[in-house]
Amino acid sequence: MASRQQLERILKIDELIRAGKYPNPRQLAREFGVQERTIYLDRQFMVDRLGAPIAYDRRRGGWYYTDPNWALPTVFVTEGELLAFLLSVEVAKRYLGTPFEKPLLSAVGKIRRSLKGQVEVNLAELQAVSFLTSPSSVAVNERLLFELQRAIVENRKVKINYFTASRGSWQERVVEPYHLFNLRGDWYLVAFDHFRQAMRVFHTGRIDRWRVLPETFVRDPHFSPQEWMKQAFIAERGEEPVEVAVRFDAYQARYIRERCWHPTQRIEELPDGGLILYFTTGGLEEVKRWVMSYGSHAEVLAPESLRQAVKEELKRTLALYEERNDEENF
Repeated sequence: MASRQQLERILKIDELIRAGKYPNPRQLAREFGVQERTIYLDRQFMVDRLGAPIAYDRRRGGWYYTDPNWALPTVFVTEGELLAFLLSVEVAKRYLGTPFEKPLLSAVGKIRRSLKGQVEVNLAELQAVSFLTSPSSVAVNERLLFELQRAIVENRKVKINYFTASRGSWQERVVEPYHLFNLRGDWYLVAFDHFRQAMRVFHTGRIDRWRVLPETFVRDPHFSPQEWMKQAFIAERGEEPVEVAVRFDAYQARYIRERCWHPTQRIEELPDGGLILYFTTGGLEEVKRWVMSYGSHAEVLAPESLRQAVKEELKRTLALYEERNDEENF
């Protein structure tokens, strides 16, 4: 099985040969910063494992393909990629017997056919690895996920009946689906909402009816789900992004340092062992809930609107406990 570094070299060798550059081990070793022996091993891997018809042209001083129609396997799997695939099988085990079983088995078959050796996926061998989702995850219809994924690939509009939790009401929406992502066991859909005339995130667990429409849409070629979600915090994107600053005391700071909480984050270390976490997002409601989960170990410094929102929420929480104490003492 090729490592990622070897795969990169093999792809480059293939590219140079097809371009008629007649690459040789000395040139390639210089380009990749490796020994010539490493390049010869790459060539041997291509010949023995991939069946590459590589020959040496003495006049041109480099390699070429004796069969110009030969091509690298359509699916070329590295050790790390195969491990990632095996882990994905563990995640997908819960979907066996559902509409996801067929595409999963198809993926296994494609990998097996693309490799020279035999590849078997034994689910029993994966018992050393497990994935736990939050017990609060909302159940979602597997057929819905399957059809949303198909609609994304085919650029088809989807009509959904969606429950808006903030208003406590159901509403029909027509959306143009762009991307599905899973966060802590819950599935979310990034889609253009015709009602709002803007991109929105929909919790798939709040969709009770749906229909993939025959109408297609033109996907924005410049839209990137990853770039779009950079403005979000956890699953909430909100509106105009602002810089958030949260101070953590020395106790909590040791845990905050361990993780990347946001793509834009930066950390300012404090003399007392605490830190200030900075990041830019529009999902302030989600930030408020996140900060409050740390109790007295976290303090919002900016923006002022978020600081005041947390302060008011804490006042209301304290009032609940004081009211309960008054009732018990009465």
